[in-house]
Amino acid sequence: MKFEGTENYISTRDLTMAVNAAITLQKPLLVKGEPGTGKTMLAFEVAKALDKKILTWHIKSSTEAQQGLYEYDAVARLRDSQLGDDRINDISHYIKKGKLWEAFESAEQVVLLIDEIDKADIEFPNDLLLELDRMQFYCYELRKEVNARYRPIVIITSNNEKELPDAFLRRCFFHYISFPDRDTLKQIVNVHYPKLEEKLIDKAMKVFYTLRDIDGIKKKPSTSELLDWIKLLTVGKITADELDEVDFTEKLPPYSGSLLKSEQDHELLEYLKYRVRR
Repeated sequence: MKFEGTENYISTRDLTMAVNAAITLQKPLLVKGEPGTGKTMLAFEVAKALDKKILTWHIKSSTEAQQGLYEYDAVARLRDSQLGDDRINDISHYIKKGKLWEAFESAEQVVLLIDEIDKADIEFPNDLLLELDRMQFYCYELRKEVNARYRPIVIITSNNEKELPDAFLRRCFFHYISFPDRDTLKQIVNVHYPKLEEKLIDKAMKVFYTLRDIDGIKKKPSTSELLDWIKLLTVGKITADELDEVDFTEKLPPYSGSLLKSEQDHELLEYLKYRVRR
């Protein structure tokens, strides 16, 4: 069982090795990288390539580790007891299983995506140490231990908004997705737009990399933003010759709102144009 990328996902040699190493070691794969470099998509493509079901747990700032295991609805049970509902005699009616529990009890191995773990409280990763390490936890309300029937393939993504605890990092296999080089990026574009004129792709990538290389840019455009921009170029029927005339010291490229997502970056480019005019 090896991951080698898919027809829709260009995986570098290092990323492919990281995925397969994590599977071999039966450790969670912690993936970091710039936003838009395909971290979340990786989990879906691994599941697709290995023909496995995927369970996704998207983390928010309010998410607690316990929610990944289960939640006990004591309020609903109290309400039912007041109404004389017989269901109160079976406490399992009030247990809502989390994504980890679903993965543990699956009849076959699944891929479990824990997406953007760094959005949660700093203690969140520590609260999952034993569960991810031993693949088991105890449900106090049901007085039973839940063990994984098949150890899931766990992929965890992080945008590096917070430092993760050392104890958590020791239990993971780590990989940083570097921003793709030009050849790899062109392969990615060709996967999404196989019939697009090569000259247009080359000119679009030239504008894209020129923008990324400008000193002081706060939010460099990502791979996903390049793909969105190219889609807009094709819909707007922008030609390669028009892109060849783009000069950041004079004006922004067409549909620049797909590439520039920061007011500070817009102001920086306006300042550059002002300096050139002077």
